[in-house]
Amino acid sequence: MTDHTSYNTPSAAGKGNIILMIVLSALLCIEGYCGYHLSELSLQQERLKEDYSTINNITFGIFSIDQWREKIMNVVNGRVEDFKLTRQQRKSMQTQVENQLHALVAKTAATMNKPQKSLMGKLKKLAFNAVVDVDDIQAQVPTFARTIITKVNSPASTRRLKNIATSKLDQLERQTYDSTGEVHAVLVTKIYRKYQVKSTTELNQKLTRQLEDIRTVTYNYAYIMFGCVVVAILLWWFLRSQVHLQTVLFILSLLIAFVLLAVGVTASLIEVDARIGSMSFALLGEKLGFENQVLFYQNKSLLEVIQVLVAQPKPDAVLVGVLLFVFVIVLPILILVATGIHVLAGDRLAENKVLKYLAFESGKWNMADVMVVGIGMTYIGLNGILKSQLSNLNIHNEVLTTVTTNDSSLQPGFLIFVAYVVYEIVLIRMFKHITSLKQQNLALAQ
Repeated sequence: MTDHTSYNTPSAAGKGNIILMIVLSALLCIEGYCGYHLSELSLQQERLKEDYSTINNITFGIFSIDQWREKIMNVVNGRVEDFKLTRQQRKSMQTQVENQLHALVAKTAATMNKPQKSLMGKLKKLAFNAVVDVDDIQAQVPTFARTIITKVNSPASTRRLKNIATSKLDQLERQTYDSTGEVHAVLVTKIYRKYQVKSTTELNQKLTRQLEDIRTVTYNYAYIMFGCVVVAILLWWFLRSQVHLQTVLFILSLLIAFVLLAVGVTASLIEVDARIGSMSFALLGEKLGFENQVLFYQNKSLLEVIQVLVAQPKPDAVLVGVLLFVFVIVLPILILVATGIHVLAGDRLAENKVLKYLAFESGKWNMADVMVVGIGMTYIGLNGILKSQLSNLNIHNEVLTTVTTNDSSLQPGFLIFVAYVVYEIVLIRMFKHITSLKQQNLALAQ
């Protein structure tokens, strides 16, 4: 059988190794640079989103008495300031005043004309009937009513009424207490100072712009990292028959895998973001509403998830965190290290039982691929639950309108972790190929 494996002269092999080392080192540097910045941007995005969710949290919005008080008081104060009787209202008020005056005159006349037993009472009754003409007074009631309405509707009286109403509203506003008000005030001051803004609207606009920029740059770094991995795989495929290049190719490929794993466990995996996009209703003819009310927000990397689990007081949560750390992070690192040592080491060290077990047998305990499937299924499940629950909060009627949004998404960290799992499969193929070539060389040497 003809052997098609290429064997070059020592000088050609040395040059090939140097060129390959330069190319792969460049790929490794690009991979490391992009991976570092991707992790940093992921952490920065998480912090920005946390501040955004804090300032727009439903606790300090729809569930805040202060917010409701401020919005309602603005509408009521506006109504008081704009208060002015219309012609129809003046006509209606005059009718009511006339009715009250007619009733008052009639009641007074009836009281005075009651049968009197005492001399003084009889004299008062006689004097009242001699001096007062009840019919004449009743006839003048419309004039009295017009005078009263004109006086009430005068600019001076209107200002006094507005001042009284406003002072009572202010008093009611001061008496309305919200236990979250002080906490919210401290948070708002701190966050405003941090981002150098003066209002929540300005803060939201600034954070939204920054988050959009970070998202674009983060995905660009992720695409570059994918490109480096693809180039490394293609190099191995085209050079798989070049025995003298396999060791350098494999070791530098392992380093690229280390970068992928490091970024995959430190960058954000899933972002869960459920919010009420808008809620609006009408009060006294004015439209009131809340926007971007965050119901729930969470964004964690795999390493942060493990830290949260280990910090729990429950033993079962701690156990899950430890198992994830061992089988998803520690074991893959040990496998990469063991395969690298096995390729570089001499025959004696390569035959070490622990090293051989880690390099050849421990892969069945590697849970990185299972973790990828688990994260994907978790995202699908969470997304479905959130959509179902949020749809129940969507209300559209004449009184109230609410619109919910689900901005949950898989993050670049998950994509990088998937790339690591796929690349790990390629590395296993490379490792088996190199081991097979070594065995063939040993057989030929013997």
